[in-house]
Amino acid sequence: MKKKVVPYLLVSPYIIHFLIFIAFPVIFSIVLTFHKWNIISPMEYTGFANYIRLFQDTLFLKSIINTLIFLVIHIPLQIIVALFLAEVLNQKIFLRGFFRAAFFLPVVVSGVVVTILWQQLYGFDTGLLNKILVTLGFGKVGWLIDPKIAMPSIAIMATWKNVGLYIVLFLVGLQTVPKHYYEAADLEGATHWQKFFKITLPMINPTIFLVVILSTVGGFSLFIEPYILTGGGPLNSTLSAVLYIYKQAFFYYHMGYSATLGLFFALIILSVVIIQKKFIEREV
Repeated sequence: MKKKVVPYLLVSPYIIHFLIFIAFPVIFSIVLTFHKWNIISPMEYTGFANYIRLFQDTLFLKSIINTLIFLVIHIPLQIIVALFLAEVLNQKIFLRGFFRAAFFLPVVVSGVVVTILWQQLYGFDTGLLNKILVTLGFGKVGWLIDPKIAMPSIAIMATWKNVGLYIVLFLVGLQTVPKHYYEAADLEGATHWQKFFKITLPMINPTIFLVVILSTVGGFSLFIEPYILTGGGPLNSTLSAVLYIYKQAFFYYHMGYSATLGLFFALIILSVVIIQKKFIEREV
């Protein structure tokens, strides 16, 4: 009897954690989608009213489009910059250890701190970037006040913040490529680019897939940057889906509708990741 009980006792901490912090919140969120609740008053059953409202909400659609625009800019930029720097840092260069640590440092710094730093850089009148442009004879740029530039500006900032993590991942992938492949390619007279496209990229395919998935999930969760930098403006051009869900929940106390938005958005993320997986495994 004791032998039968011990295994269950050993796994019980994880089971309890799963039930309290994963299963219960998910089930409660799904139930909440069928209710109207403002935290203070009792929940009121509304059927599919939240789902009907969701498909009629043009602002939520705009927030999804904004998030996709961010991803289209951020993911390729993240991969190209991280892979280039990883390739450089994988060589025997002076102060290689210092540069590896320096590029990773922003990853461990608070996202709020980094965002406030870039807010000062992007300032229209007092920002360092505009001061440099004026000194060079150019006009000021509305990094955060121009609807056409605000989201690309946030994408650049997010890339700077997170690129260190992906440099490390690419470094691990590059160091697992067998050296004799390159030696054989050198004997055949292959150029650097031929070795990169014919050996390096195919061999680090799993790393590329991991970076794409992490970048996608991280990009979909875009919140701190627009919340601090623009509040979703100007003209809702930087209103991300997560920020919109947050506002519905904690600005307007539409908890049921917020849960509906969150569930629908989670399905979108799952669909995009599945499509990416199929595409990358076939093309790379």
